Amino acid sequence: MSIPDADVRLGPNGRPVRPFVMPATLSGRLRVWRHILARRTTQVGMLLLFYGTFHWDWALFGLPVLSGNPSASRLLDTVPLADPFATLQILLSGQSLESTVLIGAGIILLFYGLLGGRVWCAWFCPINPITDAAGWLRARLGIRDSFHISRQLRYYVLALALILSAVSGVAAFEWVSPISMAHRGVIYGLGLGWMALFGIFLFDLVVLRHGWCGHLCPLGAFYGLLGKLGQLRVAFDKPTCTHCGECARVCPEPQVLNFKKAGEVGLIAPGECSNCGRCIPVCPEDSLSFQLRPMIPNPEEKGL
Repeated sequence: MSIPDADVRLGPNGRPVRPFVMPATLSGRLRVWRHILARRTTQVGMLLLFYGTFHWDWALFGLPVLSGNPSASRLLDTVPLADPFATLQILLSGQSLESTVLIGAGIILLFYGLLGGRVWCAWFCPINPITDAAGWLRARLGIRDSFHISRQLRYYVLALALILSAVSGVAAFEWVSPISMAHRGVIYGLGLGWMALFGIFLFDLVVLRHGWCGHLCPLGAFYGLLGKLGQLRVAFDKPTCTHCGECARVCPEPQVLNFKKAGEVGLIAPGECSNCGRCIPVCPEDSLSFQLRPMIPNPEEKGL
């Protein structure tokens, strides 16, 4: 039996802990970048559909492809789509809504409820590329957080937005939503909206890592609650994991990587996980993967 090198650190499964190494080949790098490239495609694609419909009269079967905005839109002028958080604020403000808006909110609730609520944050939100860019730059500049605040604060901001909507008679968060500002900026031109978006970039860059999305955004908190029902999950294979920590270094929500709990149920806890996929390609042991919840075996049932 061979004796392990004294300098080699072993994981809890007895295997050597290996660091993630970026592949040298383009095909290897594209495999590592596959989720980020797919995310940027959906984010830019959604905005492009809005822009093309508004400015270039894009149509399919003679119907506008995607009209409106992220809060309320219509697909092919037929399928209503509505932000359920904005809809809830409007209802609490005492305003009446057309049935099509309520149906649209139901469609979005079902869509993100099945996928895993915070998929919106990583795959569709136009603010995500801004905060990702800030995170990328601060990592290379070695900038440390100026202070710490609880990630639970976003849930208090969520509650405050709903209370203010009920008290003021207007959808409170929609008035200051950077998501709406980003959409209007793309469609109509940024105007003064660039200041808010640049402010978020600076906040994430020099004040707090993933400050806006990870600590303050009430929409992310809303979808985090919805995400507990999500069926698309990051599966965790406990026997192969060496606890190298590579996944935690890239995860925007590292608190979800509770491997003790994940090892018991076979998946990363739903809810605050945004299914961004960053952790999957950097795992040297391929211990993480996207799977549908019913297809993930329960380690306890298998006696592991």
